[in-house]
Amino acid sequence: MRLALTIDIREEGKESAIFDFEGTDAEMYGNCNAPAAITFSAIIYCLRCLVDSDIPLNQGCLKPVDVKIPVGCFLNPSEYAAVVGGNVLTSQRVTDLVFKAFRACAASQGCMNNLTFGTEKFGYYETIAGGAGAGPTWHGKHGVHTHMTNTRITDPEVLETRYPVLLN
Repeated sequence: MRLALTIDIREEGKESAIFDFEGTDAEMYGNCNAPAAITFSAIIYCLRCLVDSDIPLNQGCLKPVDVKIPVGCFLNPSEYAAVVGGNVLTSQRVTDLVFKAFRACAASQGCMNNLTFGTEKFGYYETIAGGAGAGPTWHGKHGVHTHMTNTRITDPEVLETRYPVLLN
């Protein structure tokens, strides 16, 4: 991934930013391509973390932001490209890249660390904890959900009720 970040603060109230992903590698034959929406989500997440204001969680918060993602790269692949790993792997790396561009913190574990199991009759999917990078005023953490996987694990009672599993 390549990112050129340009911030324009010349005029109060008309600040803007350009996130230019020119130079990002072409879509791949593997499954780590990510639809452009994944990159937009990662950018929104990062901006909400960096700005000390209540920013709405919607596309409108990107009005002063221009995002340039070349068509055919693995962050904006063709309709024929596999994208299943784009959310769990690529979104974390986009987040790490944006935070690096702002010099905000070190990279995370770079994956949502998934646990899956099932049969032909059921499937279970859970993101599990990894690690968070250190920042200017804090140490990194291990064993925590980070960034794009900032979710809570399924309650044990729900897991045991819905699946043929006993949690020890």
